[in-house]
Amino acid sequence: MHIAQGEKSNVMVVALGALLHDIADSKFHDGDESVGPALAREFLEREGAEEELIEAVILIIENISFKGGNKVSEYTSPELQIVQDADRLDALGAIGIARTFNYGGFKNRKLYDPAVPPRLNMTPEEYKKSEAPTINHFYEKLLLLKDRLHTQTAKDIAAKRHAFMEDFLTQFYAEWEGSL
Repeated sequence: MHIAQGEKSNVMVVALGALLHDIADSKFHDGDESVGPALAREFLEREGAEEELIEAVILIIENISFKGGNKVSEYTSPELQIVQDADRLDALGAIGIARTFNYGGFKNRKLYDPAVPPRLNMTPEEYKKSEAPTINHFYEKLLLLKDRLHTQTAKDIAAKRHAFMEDFLTQFYAEWEGSL
């Protein structure tokens, strides 16, 4: 909600989009991107939300995710941009690094493999199916995020977190090579 304070937007749509955008993340539902929107719709209808509000929240859920490569959502709104920025900020910095390695471990991925370079131009389908080492995720997604933010507030926060990740990678490689 911090980002929304400085932007013209429907705060209710932002709040509900932020709360519900990962209600059923497709990564944990065999790639099925329809589960989250369906569950969110069911919940909002049960709570008596108006159809216009429901549709605005569903559009956020359907369009928020990073798809890999250079895929850009065709739909946008101030509310989507705010929630998308907040979601992307969660992937940056110390918490983002922790989440990255946690997920890589969950998927039983190698930590790092110098023989497997990052792929920077994957299709959304290739990105979804990638089994690359965890370190590659920094180059295939995380380090790209700061340039894909919409709001100035998010860009300001991202600058420090991005620099922290670059420092982390420098330290990681130095330790991997045994030079520290």
